[in-house]
Amino acid sequence: MADGESGFLPKPVPHVWAPPVKCQGIKTKLVDFIGRSVMWNGNGRWVEPFLGSGVVLFNLCPERALVCDTNAHIIKLYQDIQSGTVTPRIVRDFLTENGARLARHGDSFYYDVRRQFNDEGGSLRFLFLNRSCFNGVMRFNSKGGFNVPFGHKPMRFSRAYVTKIVNQVARAVETMAGRDWVFKTQAWNTTMDACAENDFVYLDPPYIGRHTDYYNQWSDADAEALARAARDLRCGAALSMWKENKYRENGHLGEHWTGYVWRTFSHFYHVGPTEDLRNQMTEVLAIKPGYESTAGSELRQKDTPSRIPRRVSISPSPAQLGFVLRDASRARRGSSVAGRRALATADAVMVSDKPATKPPRPRSRKS
Repeated sequence: MADGESGFLPKPVPHVWAPPVKCQGIKTKLVDFIGRSVMWNGNGRWVEPFLGSGVVLFNLCPERALVCDTNAHIIKLYQDIQSGTVTPRIVRDFLTENGARLARHGDSFYYDVRRQFNDEGGSLRFLFLNRSCFNGVMRFNSKGGFNVPFGHKPMRFSRAYVTKIVNQVARAVETMAGRDWVFKTQAWNTTMDACAENDFVYLDPPYIGRHTDYYNQWSDADAEALARAARDLRCGAALSMWKENKYRENGHLGEHWTGYVWRTFSHFYHVGPTEDLRNQMTEVLAIKPGYESTAGSELRQKDTPSRIPRRVSISPSPAQLGFVLRDASRARRGSSVAGRRALATADAVMVSDKPATKPPRPRSRKS
């Protein structure tokens, strides 16, 4: 059991940075929420059987960690950064050179790199494809081949964008320095079998009904097996999972994760190949009893859908925008909870990351 709120967690993470890898379901917006919601003394290892992008790991910064994934390319990239095989300078040179080739040759060069990567692998090629493919999607076929099409942006690797990625790699180098982090390519159940009493396991599996072709197939049977294995753990644990969106609810949570302490957080997803993957999503952090923080219960009240951050950038279709504006118009004539949520959604749709600029005022002509 955890020993009070004086250990490693809970803690706020007000300034979250994104690591070099982009993938579906990245938890950038949830890191602070996770950090505040969990209570753990930090005496063991932080364990992640589903590393993904690594954003939770790199922002919480435990001293010891066992982090794993079945996606060997993600693990190899972080192993190479950790060992110094891949450095910020090497990344800059590779992306600058190959970005220039992409600008000259467009999609033909992208597909050449993709073929080379599927034949030979390579952390630098993986990083290149991850940042130039369609919509930042990470997807592999049944044979393990990366099969995401070109993102139709031949000028993708501008000097500023390359510098951004290089800075992310440099930040990863700095964060890993002096810490006992072990990266392994292995199945989730092998990782969980290695957990000790003082460890804490953060579970971020592929979402049921979404992104099931991320690297390996993830079935209902796999999800149920994970829930059973989590109950058998001798240490603390927490599961990240989608709870509901405007189309449906996740029945798996109620069937297999009852008895855990649930904290919820609502936000928008931006990464995905279709509009239905860019809607408001409510996520749940299901925490093993005794490892939840009181700070998390207070945070839950702040993160209801009516308090969605205004600075949100999404690309609604004309039909979606019409429905949102219609609901918001009705809401302004009432004060129901649904009405307030419609107003919040309308605000989110109509506010972009860049401030609106006024057109220049015409100069008056002298008579």
